[in-house]
Amino acid sequence: MTSLATAAALLAAAVLLVPLFKKLGLGSVMGYLVAGVLIGPSAFGVIHEPETVLQTAEFGVTLLMFIIGLELQTDRLWALRRSVFGLGSLHMLACTVVLGTLAWSLNILGVAAIIVGVALTMTSTAFALPLLGERGEIDSQYGRETFSVLLFQDLSVIPIIALVGLAGATAGGGVKLGWPALVAVVAVVLLGRPVLSLMFKYASKFGSHEIFTAAALLTTVGLAWLMTSVGLSTTLGAFLAGVLLADSQFRHQLEASIEPFESLLLGLFFMAVGMSVNLDLLKRAPLAMLALAAGILLLKAVTFYVVRRFITGASDKLARPQALALAVGGEFAFVLFNAGTSANLISPQENEVLTVVVVLTMVLAPLAWIFNDKVLTPWLTGDEEPAPFDRIDDPGTPVIIAGFGRVGQIIGRVLNMRRVAFTAVDASTDHVDVIRRFGNKIYYGDATHLDLLRAAKTDQAKLFVVCIDDVNTSIATVKLVQKHFPSVKVLARARNRTHLLQLREIGVESPIRETFAGSVELSKLVLESLGETGEQIEKTLNMFVQHDIEMLERQQAVFQDEAKLIALSKTARAELDTILREDAEADGRSDQLAPELQNQIEAART
Repeated sequence: MTSLATAAALLAAAVLLVPLFKKLGLGSVMGYLVAGVLIGPSAFGVIHEPETVLQTAEFGVTLLMFIIGLELQTDRLWALRRSVFGLGSLHMLACTVVLGTLAWSLNILGVAAIIVGVALTMTSTAFALPLLGERGEIDSQYGRETFSVLLFQDLSVIPIIALVGLAGATAGGGVKLGWPALVAVVAVVLLGRPVLSLMFKYASKFGSHEIFTAAALLTTVGLAWLMTSVGLSTTLGAFLAGVLLADSQFRHQLEASIEPFESLLLGLFFMAVGMSVNLDLLKRAPLAMLALAAGILLLKAVTFYVVRRFITGASDKLARPQALALAVGGEFAFVLFNAGTSANLISPQENEVLTVVVVLTMVLAPLAWIFNDKVLTPWLTGDEEPAPFDRIDDPGTPVIIAGFGRVGQIIGRVLNMRRVAFTAVDASTDHVDVIRRFGNKIYYGDATHLDLLRAAKTDQAKLFVVCIDDVNTSIATVKLVQKHFPSVKVLARARNRTHLLQLREIGVESPIRETFAGSVELSKLVLESLGETGEQIEKTLNMFVQHDIEMLERQQAVFQDEAKLIALSKTARAELDTILREDAEADGRSDQLAPELQNQIEAART
């Protein structure tokens, strides 16, 4: 098969299957793996020698280590030190002991059992983080802590690979390391930063973007080659290159230049792993292989859950999803299996079995999440009473703020400056805890509950300010206050245009769109930067704001009729174009308009 045909087959399989698997919620990694299995020798046999593809694809892992190195800014690592080195090392130690014991019980003995235990402990960053992102939990506490554990694993890969090579050398199966390796590492650490800075300054000053990208690839490939020439791994060279440039002025541009290559080649790496999967093993003993994969998934999850719950004292709400997120196998498991095989510590047959098992954990992981969401969580929390709302024993205040997020906190700070007392309530326990740690007084409570409004002495307030994120909760709160406390004036923040129309529909006067004023102010800065005069800017923005206000009034009249609302929006766009065109013609600025408006002017003239 020609190289062009191979490339076409790889790209076609990826383009067809990866979007499908992402749509099904199984993740892109699973799509790449299945694509590799299908075009590999065990299935359709489109590609018969996956080893040749794997040699190229492993460069994706090398680039991944370069990007990980770039992320290791000193101040960032210091800020995350407790969760990275504390939780990370705890997870690594506990899971390695349990999974290493499992490997030993399956007759993988000695150093090989430790390598297998460490490799199976690894979690796929490329699998776990996108999954958390799709669930909207990447910024939750367990999401941030999961990221920290993954970062520790990524950092630990370098010394682990080095130790595997050393163990192989000691056993007579690997490359013996000596003074050249030590000298190379010391030279890179001492001379790397000034030399690389000089090269990138030259590339950015005299070269194009393509030259800068080439310099970034040269750095990665060059240091990877240097490390392999002295018996060390390519990943160590790439990682050192990233660390040396982590605090440089070129960090962001380097990351942007390398990331497309890293993503594509890492996808190719997963496809090559999929091609290497021996389906005959799965055909001969499907239940045994699935049971082993499920057992590893369960052991990892239970081990870390026990550690988090009973050693660190975390709640079930935090420990359970974190244990699930870290249970899946990882890309570095494949790297460590290959390193162990190269060092003659793991047999090729054991490598094949372990590779299939890790791939199967990636198949089973989404199912584990579904089981957790649909069965475990409802069962564990079904009879659980929600946290009781705070008692509000303070005297009534002139202002009550419901929802103390970004907008509510700014209002509260301004009121504090004027010494105006207020009562703040928020329905998120996590949010309330964070705000209290910064010394703010806030009560936990749901503003859609009449009892809470009475406890907050809403009847004594002059203003009730609704700053709740959720649109439906915001509307329900406004209606409740209007019904039971009609003498209290309601002011409300609207998340978007539709929310604003809904608030106006139920009688809120002049609700404030949270992004409108900031967007108009940013537009002013954009026009100023383009050289527009102050008079032109003021005239344009006043015209836009006035037209938008008029448009809102017209939309309010047909708010309940979607077809009329869509038609009105299209008409309003055409009207604004006409106004801008006529204004530009009057000022002699028609040559500065967008092409479509210039075409309209020419058509009008003819």
